[in-house]
Amino acid sequence: MNSNRMVVTQRGVLPPAKYNYADSAWFKYILSCTAATTAELVTYPLDLAKTRLQIQGETELNSKGSRMLPYRGLVGTAVGIVREEGFLKLWQGMTPAVYRHLVYSGTRMVLYEKLRDNLFSVREDGSHPVWQSIMGGIVVGGAAQLLASPADLIKVQLQMEGRRRLEGKPPRVTNVSEAFVKIYTSGGVRGLWKGCMPNVYRSALVNLGDLTTYDSVKRFFIKRGFTDDYWTHALSSACSGLIGASLGTPADVVKSRVMNQPTDHRGRGLLYKSSMDCLLKTVHNEGFWALYKGFLPCWMRMGPWSLTFWLTYEQIRSKCGTSAF
Repeated sequence: MNSNRMVVTQRGVLPPAKYNYADSAWFKYILSCTAATTAELVTYPLDLAKTRLQIQGETELNSKGSRMLPYRGLVGTAVGIVREEGFLKLWQGMTPAVYRHLVYSGTRMVLYEKLRDNLFSVREDGSHPVWQSIMGGIVVGGAAQLLASPADLIKVQLQMEGRRRLEGKPPRVTNVSEAFVKIYTSGGVRGLWKGCMPNVYRSALVNLGDLTTYDSVKRFFIKRGFTDDYWTHALSSACSGLIGASLGTPADVVKSRVMNQPTDHRGRGLLYKSSMDCLLKTVHNEGFWALYKGFLPCWMRMGPWSLTFWLTYEQIRSKCGTSAF
């Protein structure tokens, strides 16, 4: 047996290569989730302030007699949360946000890389057609968010509980498990996907802005002599954060309002019949630019989030021996 192995080696036939776990899909999935959790922890207070700003303006559609809070802007909203609810309330709803990224970020990153490496055309200079990157980003973003939508619904409802208490309204939920049970009891499995379509549209657009832009811009810089280092990652993530916020904010406003609205015993919304109904009512009652309400905090959140995510993701890939993205 040993002599046969020696003969094979002497003839120049190499043994099968060892399995490289660092480039496996499951390992990349774990790295994606780790980087996303880090970015979420750092930037979550901005997401909370952004969501509260986007929900404001529904006075006309809310029940009469509710005391609405004034518009205070991003900083004022964050300071008000600390003063009126406590510092740790800046991370209210953080748990379902992490759950969401365990599904969303891992799925989108692994699927996009699989599509890029196996289905995208490769030009002579090693780049891919932009239209293929755009389609890939939209498809994987929408598919990943469809899977993660229940966690996003729970996150939005928990984020708004502090505001409800200040308005003198009774709390709807106090923790993740209670929110899940209440949503499932009132609307069944279908209720867990309430508002999923604006969420899917938003994530498809955000993923187009974030993932596709980062991949394309990074390759553009490298092709022109930049090295694959911190500066290239930072510049690419800055571009992806800006474009992602520009494309995703209108759908984010609709998503937040549809998910936050009260429902009847059958799980149907009481304020909006559909995502399109929410869009039309928002524009009619508050004007077109209401769709960009919260754009600044959205951008200020997506910029640091993209920067934190991509720097963390690229560095842990490098440290673990995984090939560069």
